[in-house]
Amino acid sequence: MSAEHHQAAGSHGRHRVEGPKNHFLGYIISIVLTMLAFAAVIYGGMSKMFLVAFLTILAIAQAVIQLAIWMHMKDRGHVYPILFLAFGGVVAATAAIAALYWMWW
Repeated sequence: MSAEHHQAAGSHGRHRVEGPKNHFLGYIISIVLTMLAFAAVIYGGMSKMFLVAFLTILAIAQAVIQLAIWMHMKDRGHVYPILFLAFGGVVAATAAIAALYWMWW
């Protein structure tokens, strides 16, 4: 390869290096969300419907944090994976709602 090709590829294809700061922050947030979920279950003073909704919200937040920080979905060039994940989420939510509707109504 020529020197011009290496220089052109290097100037356009550079990736931003984040360092460990974002990974530590994501790890701490994940630990806090997990501790909140354990505390909510151990406390036991909440209604079951509220507990299920609260745990679901914590799980979704945990998934978003994992995708953004560990899977780098916040970076450029991840439009298609994000669209496919969103479509899969819609399909999963539709299947869950249909199953609940079928069982309880």
